[in-house]
Amino acid sequence: MKAKLFAAMLASSTAAIAIQVPSAQAQTRAAQQTYNIAPQDLATALQRYSQVSGREVIASGTLTAGKRSGRVTGRLTPDAALSRLLSGTGLFAEIVDGALVIRSGNGDAAEPGSTDTHREEAIIVTGSRIRGRGPAGSPLLAIDRDTLDRSGRATLADFIQTIPQNFSGGPAEANVGTSARGNAASNIGYGTGINLRGLGTGSTLTLLDGTRPALGGASGAFADISTLPSLAVERLEILTDGASAIYGSDAVAGVVNVRFRNRFEGAETRLRVSSADGDYSEYQLGQIVGTGWATGHIVVAGEYYRRGSLGSEERAFATEDLRPFGGPDLRSNLASPGTIVAANGQRFLIPRGQDGTALTPSQLISSSDFRRSDARRNVDILPRQESFSLYASGEQALGDHISLFARGLYAERHFEARRRVIGASPQVVGPDNPYYVDPIGTGEEIIVYYDPTANFGPEGVRGTVKALNTSFGARADIGSWNIELSGGYGRQREGYDGVNIVHLLRLARAIAASDPAQAINLFGDGAVNDPALIDSLRGSISVRTRYENWTAALRADGSLFTLPAGAVKLAIGAEYRRDSLDYLQSFDLVTDGPLSFGIDGLPDKRIVKAIYGELAIPVFDAGESFPGSLTFSAAGRYEHYSDVGDTANPKLGARWEPLPGLALRASYGRSFRAPFFDELVGTANAFYQTFYLNDPTSPTGQTAVLLLSGYRPDLGPEKATSWTAGIDFEPRFLPGAKLSLTYFDIRYRDRIASATSFLQQFLVRRDIYGGMIDDTPDLAEVAAYFADPNFFNAIGILPGEVSAIVDGRTRNLSRSTVQGLDFDLGYVKPLVDGSINLSLGGTRLFTIDNRITDSAPRNNVAGTLGAPVKLRLRGRAGVVLGAFDGGIAVNHVASYRNLTVTPAERVKSWTTVDLQLGLRIGEAQKANRARSFRLAFSVNNLFDTDPPYAQFRSTGVTIGYDPEQASAIGRSLALQAIIGW
Repeated sequence: MKAKLFAAMLASSTAAIAIQVPSAQAQTRAAQQTYNIAPQDLATALQRYSQVSGREVIASGTLTAGKRSGRVTGRLTPDAALSRLLSGTGLFAEIVDGALVIRSGNGDAAEPGSTDTHREEAIIVTGSRIRGRGPAGSPLLAIDRDTLDRSGRATLADFIQTIPQNFSGGPAEANVGTSARGNAASNIGYGTGINLRGLGTGSTLTLLDGTRPALGGASGAFADISTLPSLAVERLEILTDGASAIYGSDAVAGVVNVRFRNRFEGAETRLRVSSADGDYSEYQLGQIVGTGWATGHIVVAGEYYRRGSLGSEERAFATEDLRPFGGPDLRSNLASPGTIVAANGQRFLIPRGQDGTALTPSQLISSSDFRRSDARRNVDILPRQESFSLYASGEQALGDHISLFARGLYAERHFEARRRVIGASPQVVGPDNPYYVDPIGTGEEIIVYYDPTANFGPEGVRGTVKALNTSFGARADIGSWNIELSGGYGRQREGYDGVNIVHLLRLARAIAASDPAQAINLFGDGAVNDPALIDSLRGSISVRTRYENWTAALRADGSLFTLPAGAVKLAIGAEYRRDSLDYLQSFDLVTDGPLSFGIDGLPDKRIVKAIYGELAIPVFDAGESFPGSLTFSAAGRYEHYSDVGDTANPKLGARWEPLPGLALRASYGRSFRAPFFDELVGTANAFYQTFYLNDPTSPTGQTAVLLLSGYRPDLGPEKATSWTAGIDFEPRFLPGAKLSLTYFDIRYRDRIASATSFLQQFLVRRDIYGGMIDDTPDLAEVAAYFADPNFFNAIGILPGEVSAIVDGRTRNLSRSTVQGLDFDLGYVKPLVDGSINLSLGGTRLFTIDNRITDSAPRNNVAGTLGAPVKLRLRGRAGVVLGAFDGGIAVNHVASYRNLTVTPAERVKSWTTVDLQLGLRIGEAQKANRARSFRLAFSVNNLFDTDPPYAQFRSTGVTIGYDPEQASAIGRSLALQAIIGW
């Protein structure tokens, strides 16, 4: 974010002060200058400071109103001067993308009369370990509290879906039960992860104030942002660049750092209610309090959130019958009343309006088709959610150079949803069943296509997520150096229990029973069976996971020496992390007693040890004169994993400002992702079997092979090389305008994948899959596989008849190349009592070239179902006029192709409009603290635009829209009150 955009963001209650002088620079200047600023109105003093220091300063009129500056005299560094200026105001400054943003809180301001002229802001910007500096050369997007408030979104999980760089595929609550792509199937707790560039949530590193949280899901594949209290969030910092050299594993597509309101002072209460069609409602209540004193501060925030479920029956497009949209009828053959298939294959419909106890063959309806039912009518698009979260942070200085800090977040979320868990299947009924009826009079077994929902109730899940994340430590200032020793503990527990699950063994016995008291009736219409009998046939299934991580870190950063262009700065550190994942599944479905098991071969822990260093070098600085200023950065990190070995990753960056208002930047780096725990099970979950594959070289057209399935034991990290090049332009001839462009190129290799979905092409396309085929297998090796307890020989061939061994195990197999352009345009025009701001941001993807093997041809999936679209946009026009503010936002998702069906179909583009209106009422000042009341009204998807039709099909699932690209909520209206006191 640039300074002009921050001016618009901060102008929530009165006009923002946006001070920019001709000599403003994006990087901190350390040179001393002479200041003579008397105590006066703070806004005026900040203007004078900006003129002398050459720094750009952004401050909200609400923050500066009624405050007086401290006295600043003498020859001082800009940091020391600003520290004295803000002394006693309760405000502090943060460097965000080169601009000084004034915020509420104590900061590290020195007391009046302090002679410490070397003290600097202890601010770490995402993408760098060096205080007060953004990552040189890397693109960084900052989204502040005001932007979150004006978005009309209740939660971070909802807001993150509007960011153009994010793809909603993978672990997201709307994908549970509809898609298995990108570890979506591991999302047992209906959480939401961040998926930059569509490379997977495991390839986006999410941090909480710079610390890794415990991960969610059955695989530990994502950081669940649905557990975060939105009230406590100060801003999001999104680095859309590989950063493993700074942070280690997972930072392939980028880093999202959630910053909390650790400097908040006062009290704030938030109330929010919203509703959408279909009685889909939200309720949110939050409270945050904070106070500071001369040597420290403390903040406590709590939030309660409740949301109703959204059923498929409330949305016409969430159906299996796609005929109204020009598609096929894909409804289930299982219905109530159902369909009988006689011994000769003839079909008969069971008549409606009868209980099945006196059914005769003459009442059955001969039919050429099954009676169909829409199974989606008993499935929720979104679950019922209820959550409570509590955040606390505190810091206390011990003398002039040492401070202690601690932060903690606890969240508990309960969910409930109708969802297919086991599903239904046709049942074979014999003549012993007292309700048996034979359509053709043979007395033979019949097949009944029966949906048990009417008797048992819709299947579903009910569960809980509990998350705890803590961090604590101490900092010490020694001259220009800051040293920090910290530690942390995180734990996320998730689990669910199945609802209305049918016990398959007991059902089979009830179907075969001859006693009417024990036999089930599958021939009636609706709930025709005794409830006590149904209860005796219920089964159960439950899943429990626990992810834990312990962290410890020692880091230091400061100035090494001074060059003519400024100080050369260094950051060094060492980190330790211990992660573990436990998984337990229990079910009572197919045996007389319950069974419990974990995941065979799951590692009991992972220990990571790392060291890193980062260097920032100001190469030259000619001020406003050409060639301007140039800053260079270099970083490197070495890590040792207890399970997958060593990895070392560098990163280089440069930022050149040849002329005022113009900056050119570039970065290059290597990144990686360590395998998930359940990808390291090795041979413990191996499965070997004989198989016939299509083979054009065989006289019969097929060849007998030995197929290896499971996970290879030598899985290693996924690796990536990324570089970016960009431009930031703020023209002097058009004050308030800005333009940022970033080209990105990510080469992702050794991706963990399996090619078994292309199994029948292995022997046909040896040019692609030849590396996974052993055409001359050793007979002793084949014999060893035949003797393995995990071997199955369904086709009954002998070891000597195996012509090839085909390795279909999951391995470091595929690669991806992602190329595209991020852009951000903005304009802010100050008004007498407010401002007008315009913005347009988006991502244009050029290619996502996937290769299942090194020799496979490139497959560009950009703009296809299951991958990000080629163009996503979000634009906004906003105005602040005194106590009133309003804005209109437009979200656009470009059209794309659905190649999962034949013939391929085009999915139309989707554009929605959001409206936000706000009004401040009855502001007052008391004890230098602003009292405020802001009432906001928002409408998301103002015109209630349905998602475009898409024939979205997955295993056992069919719906008429794409949940990875569009929301099914429709128009929602929300009213929010924010009370500051």
